Amino acid sequence: MSTVVVVGNPKPGSRTAHAATLLATALTGHQPDQIIDVVELGAGLLGWEDPGVTRAVQATSNAELVIVASPTFKATYSGLLKLFLDQFATGDGLRGVVAVPLMLGAGPAHGMAPDLLLKPLLVELRATCPAPGLYLSDKTYEDGIQIGKYAEAWGHVLSNAVLGWRAR
Repeated sequence: MSTVVVVGNPKPGSRTAHAATLLATALTGHQPDQIIDVVELGAGLLGWEDPGVTRAVQATSNAELVIVASPTFKATYSGLLKLFLDQFATGDGLRGVVAVPLMLGAGPAHGMAPDLLLKPLLVELRATCPAPGLYLSDKTYEDGIQIGKYAEAWGHVLSNAVLGWRAR
């Protein structure tokens, strides 16, 4: 299954990127095919048709499974991630892509943020989100416990959704 991780953290090589890579690996059994650290796209995100941004959008749109990850900023996903997702066509930009919203935060207060805030944006772009989003503590995610539980509970649902899109 082709897998892309999209990371909307303003710090390159962040814990958010690490957590998303761990999740992709737990779900698929292998490293993601591509990691798009959105901060590396730079000023190209502020306009349209930047070649690097266009390649990142195409890679994301062509993936079967996408982990869309953000730190929690002011109780929601980052503006950087929003700039990237705004590059996708509304209505079909992520059609045929199975997506998992993932957010990291300092405490449990924003535990519903992936489902309440990020998932609706992905669905607006027509991504298929058959499993709940995942919220992880930025202090404890590395122990792998929550990621393992998520993969065990939802991995088969996500795989079946990818297979459903392949069958079309």
